[in-house]
Amino acid sequence: MVWETIERPGYLGRHRDERYAEYSKRYGAGNWRLVWRMGSQTGGFCEATAVYGLAYYLYLQERADLLDWLVRAARDVYDDAPSNVASGLDYQIQETGRTHVQDIALRWAVLLHGREFQGSELIQIRATQGPHPLSRLLSPGEVPFHCPDWILLPALTGWWNPGSVEQWYQSNRLLQVQR
Repeated sequence: MVWETIERPGYLGRHRDERYAEYSKRYGAGNWRLVWRMGSQTGGFCEATAVYGLAYYLYLQERADLLDWLVRAARDVYDDAPSNVASGLDYQIQETGRTHVQDIALRWAVLLHGREFQGSELIQIRATQGPHPLSRLLSPGEVPFHCPDWILLPALTGWWNPGSVEQWYQSNRLLQVQR
C-alpha cells in the first residue's frame, strides 16, 4: 500500500469535523490522512506542530520585546475558546471544533525561553478577534515562518500574511489516500 497525495485541502477552520467525515465517507475510515510537507520530508500532525512551534520560538527569540510584554501581561493564552488553556503543552488535546495550535506553540516558546506567564489577563491569540494588541501581533498569520523556501507554491492565500507560519501550515497540508 502506498500513500498518494490527492489535494491540498487548505483552511479547514470550523468545518474541520465535516471535512474529516467527508474524507472518511469518500475514501474509507482509516484510509486517508493529513500530512505536512517540511522541506523534502512529510510528517503528521506531531511533526507539523513541532515545526510550527519552532517558528514561534525563533520569532520570540528575535522579538524579546514581545516575549517580555507577553509574559508580563498574560496569565495564559488561548485561540478560539478559553477552554483551550486545558490543552497545556499537549497539541493532541483539541476540545473545540477547530484545531488550535498557536496557543500551545506560545506556551512551549515561553517555557523554552525559560520564562513563565506572570500577568493577569487571559489573552486570545487569534488574528483580529482578540481585544489585546498581542492577539494580532502574535497571530499565526503575522508570525514569520523560519523556512520560507518550504512553503509550497502556489502558496495558498487567506486571512494570513504571505510568509507566515499560518501560510506554511495551510499551504503545506496534504490530503493523502492509501492505494
